[in-house]
Amino acid sequence: MKFLDLAKVYIRSGGGGAGCVSFRREKFIEYGGPDGGDGGRGGDVWAEAVEGLNTLIDFRYQQHFFAKSGQHGMGSQMTGKSGDDIVLRVPVGTEILEEDEETVIADLTEVGQRVLLARGGNGGFGNLHFKTSTNRAPRNANPGLPGIERTIWLRLKLIADAGLVGLPNAGKSTFLAATSNARPKIADYPFTTLHPNLGVVGVDGREFVVADIPGLIEGASEGRGIGDRFLGHIERCAVLLHLVDGTSEDVATDARTVLTELEKYSPILMAKPRVTALNKIDALDDDTLAERRAALEAEIGGPVMLMSGVSKTGVTEVLRALWAQVATHRADQAPKQAPDTWQP
Repeated sequence: MKFLDLAKVYIRSGGGGAGCVSFRREKFIEYGGPDGGDGGRGGDVWAEAVEGLNTLIDFRYQQHFFAKSGQHGMGSQMTGKSGDDIVLRVPVGTEILEEDEETVIADLTEVGQRVLLARGGNGGFGNLHFKTSTNRAPRNANPGLPGIERTIWLRLKLIADAGLVGLPNAGKSTFLAATSNARPKIADYPFTTLHPNLGVVGVDGREFVVADIPGLIEGASEGRGIGDRFLGHIERCAVLLHLVDGTSEDVATDARTVLTELEKYSPILMAKPRVTALNKIDALDDDTLAERRAALEAEIGGPVMLMSGVSKTGVTEVLRALWAQVATHRADQAPKQAPDTWQP
């Protein structure tokens, strides 16, 4: 299935049915009076987060969603049938935006969460509604209200516990493949990863989800390379794993490049807990490793872990560091229960 994380959709709710002008005409009933029914209500347009979806590819082949209009009222005081609703089924983690792509209408982060995007028009009143003591035979009825038409954007942000960031070929996909059942494309050229990948990793009997996004390069915030369009997928992560290629000649500059692009994209990403790991240490001798680790620690102002995704050296320690941050985040997000103050 092709990955698609942004889609433009045109929606329109159903219009209300018109009211009916009708009079009761039966044999032996001299004064039947008005009996025109009201029009039916137009259908609504909803969006609902469902399980089993991880892409917006369905909205590439269908962009227009129109709810049914209500039926007109009929004689014998019969109200028209209401129009059927339309439900846009989207993956969990989908943001719904206005046409300007900035104003957020809703953020669907839980399975079963629903939001009303366009309300259907009310049906018009039939002439029975206008009957009064002085107007016994009204000959007027209301038309139904029109539906609401609007253009929206759907933007998917994957929900993961940890996110991988780094330059192209830093070893992010190798790390994901070594720690989970995910099988991302791995090769010895830049930009091997062209779309985000998710993998479930486990350590010490506990599991969490890791997201791998395409690598960042200098100027990504201005659109160079693949740009920063995939950084939205790690906005929901509890912790970021910053992988730095240990075989690079200048690991400090590589780390600063990635951190600069994160800061330009959003201060929220820079404020997230971050674990920094020097990768590919199996290709370095002890002196070079110590030198590059010291340079990297001086650049980021914090500790640096050592690992190799190929030989799996140090991978378990990195996973434990990530889990510590994920567990803290889950504890903070858990609903607080009120203390039990009941006494016998």
